[in-house]
Amino acid sequence: MWVRKLLLGVAIPVLVLGKVATALAHGGEDHGHDEPEAAAVADTSAPSRLADGSVFVPKASQRQLGIRTIAAEIGDHAAVIEFNGKVVADPGAGGKVQSTQAGRIEAGPRGFAVLGQRVRRGEVLAYLQPVASSLERSGQFAQIAELDAQHEVAVRRLARLEQLEGVVPAREIEAARVEAGGLAARKAALAKGLSGREPLVAPVSGVVASTHVTLGEVVEARDTLFEVVDPRRLAVEALAYDAATAAGLGEATAALPDGVLHLNYLGSGAALREGALPVLFRVRADKDAPAVAVGQSLKVLAQTAAKRPGVALPAEALTRNGAGEPVVWVHVTAERFVPRKVTTAPVDAATVAVTAGLAAGERVVVKGAASLALVR
Repeated sequence: MWVRKLLLGVAIPVLVLGKVATALAHGGEDHGHDEPEAAAVADTSAPSRLADGSVFVPKASQRQLGIRTIAAEIGDHAAVIEFNGKVVADPGAGGKVQSTQAGRIEAGPRGFAVLGQRVRRGEVLAYLQPVASSLERSGQFAQIAELDAQHEVAVRRLARLEQLEGVVPAREIEAARVEAGGLAARKAALAKGLSGREPLVAPVSGVVASTHVTLGEVVEARDTLFEVVDPRRLAVEALAYDAATAAGLGEATAALPDGVLHLNYLGSGAALREGALPVLFRVRADKDAPAVAVGQSLKVLAQTAAKRPGVALPAEALTRNGAGEPVVWVHVTAERFVPRKVTTAPVDAATVAVTAGLAAGERVVVKGAASLALVR
């Protein structure tokens, strides 16, 4: 018994000392809140939207998002005017093939011309076989028979006169020879009109852009059968509803899904067409120019002589806020970006000028702005 009392006497102080040591080690902390506090610590390794609307993006995430910035520089940029335009064939490098009379379409020497086929100027695309009613054909056959009889009489008369050469005047023999030849030519021409076919030739060198007929189809006079264009020489026709805006235009651009089309101003018309003045631009033949087709609609931005100050930025630098207003992202610190509402004006199809909202020297995001706008 005395051994048990001794052990209990030692154990109780040890337990008390253990509890005191534990209390001193934790300084009276409430362990019931340890896990919530750990969860409340922000994750500084991921982009996040801050309370003031700015965005925190670590350097590693900036590289992943492809964020690129430039220093804002204020300069003078040409004011532009926007037109609705349409791609057309260059007037000197495109043309139509039309029928001159009613007839049936037949294949040419290289077969029937098809879309995209490259052709040379003067090349036969198809043949037009004239068609006539039975009454017209019978009348032509009757004329041929009459001419045939007249020609036979003239040939026999010429033969008799040639036998009397030296007796009859030479001029009479010559007149008979001319008459026989004329009748033969008239008969041949009329016969060719019945059986001959008209070649339909390409007016320019280029590509068959459209076909409006098929083999064996009967067409009427003035029908458009083929259109040939040179794809390296295209133009854009725009409409100006104010004659003053068409004066003093310079180079122009048009935005396309796969690039920017560069245009050179050629001139404008002097007469209104359906209340608008036509303005013509020629497509610049650049190696990396996007492909366009005749009849395609475009938004044309043409430069004028007027200038306006602003910061030139790529169009992709602009995003929209919740109200639909244009916004750019300013890089204010190493890992913080602030949205800035701005006023813009187009410079060309790929560039805008910020006319208000930016100061010179501020670093503006020009690549990856759309990714910043998605950070939440």
